[in-house]
Amino acid sequence: MSDLSHRKGTRTLHFTDKAGHALANTDLTVRQTGHEFLFGCGAFDALGATATAEDMARFPADKAEAFRAMSQDRMKKWQDVFNYGTLPFYWGQFEPKEGEPQTESRRRAAEFLQKGGARVKGHPLCWHTVCADWLMDYDNATILQKQLDRIYRDVTEFKGIVDIWDVINEVVIMPVFDKYDNAVTRICKDLGRVRLVKEVFDAAHAANPDAMLLINDFNLSESYRILIDGCLNAGVPISAIGIQTHQHQGYMGREKLEDVLERFSFFGLPLHFTENTLVSGEIMPPDIVDLNDYQVDEWPTTPEGEERQKKEWAEMYHILFAHPLVEAVTGWDFADGAWLGAPSGLIRKDGSLKPSYLEIRRLIKEEWSTDLTVRTDAQGNAVVEGFKGEYEVSADGKTGTFAIGKAAKGASDTVYLA
Repeated sequence: MSDLSHRKGTRTLHFTDKAGHALANTDLTVRQTGHEFLFGCGAFDALGATATAEDMARFPADKAEAFRAMSQDRMKKWQDVFNYGTLPFYWGQFEPKEGEPQTESRRRAAEFLQKGGARVKGHPLCWHTVCADWLMDYDNATILQKQLDRIYRDVTEFKGIVDIWDVINEVVIMPVFDKYDNAVTRICKDLGRVRLVKEVFDAAHAANPDAMLLINDFNLSESYRILIDGCLNAGVPISAIGIQTHQHQGYMGREKLEDVLERFSFFGLPLHFTENTLVSGEIMPPDIVDLNDYQVDEWPTTPEGEERQKKEWAEMYHILFAHPLVEAVTGWDFADGAWLGAPSGLIRKDGSLKPSYLEIRRLIKEEWSTDLTVRTDAQGNAVVEGFKGEYEVSADGKTGTFAIGKAAKGASDTVYLA
């Protein structure tokens, strides 16, 4: 059994009624309502769930409402489990025409997630893939300036709604990427990896000094560690290290996962497992180098694969939740058939729940959640121990709230029930 003491906290609280009279010798029902740990999943369906009539105009009339209904149903199931959502800010899709960013659609989706109690991450601000084609009309100095301007604009625009960002994505491969010419690879070749990372991070930090800023990569070799080391030595304000594990070719297993944790713990920074994929169908052949090259007409989920996916997700979650530097885990696809058409979701294409969804929900809401009864002493005080996060406390039809962990910093130790 893993030691989860680092996930828990203890507070001595003073409970009173609305008038400030101590609730002496009173039984209190304590229920956790939110987690400090970021249990995440891709939340791209929030765009469909919050789409306007104008947004839906691109769909055939007979399919628009069905798409919206599907997206809303998916997000209802998403919100029953997760407290952390990733939204797409791929520059080429977010601003397909220069000067016309899709700000309002992302704002609606982000506010929808935030209202539901989730924190929101934007992905990504700088990447050589899905880059804006119109950048290619400019020279490198202008491309860099437009990239920095884009970052400052969007991080400023979404401050208070999106305060976590994948600032730059997949830098290890960026300057040697040769599948097609693109503006970001051009400037990365020109500046070098560390210089570009510093430029984009400085722009994001200037726009929102309180934001959580991530570097993110799928290349988990020593090359990524060397890059991070160089960036930190250059003063890059990295808040957390983003780690991708798209495991379409099979689960990496405990040994490899623990090796990743050990190597990237070297820096002492928070670790965010930003993009994680486990399939519930046939495993992608091992000879595929670039996962995007695997193209099949159909990639169905199977009962056997779903049980395998459930066991793999459970083991991976247990390993990551037990590690003191891991602060966030994000499953990349919520529903089957998203990236690469893979059966990589927690729900099937028809919206039905897979065993992995039920298992993750059980872990978050049962195994790693605190529900208890405490009794106050003659002065109205009680000690509450539980998993870090937000709580509701009730007695005789009256309720109050408090937190354990980071959210409790600076908060009063007196809880009023009204």
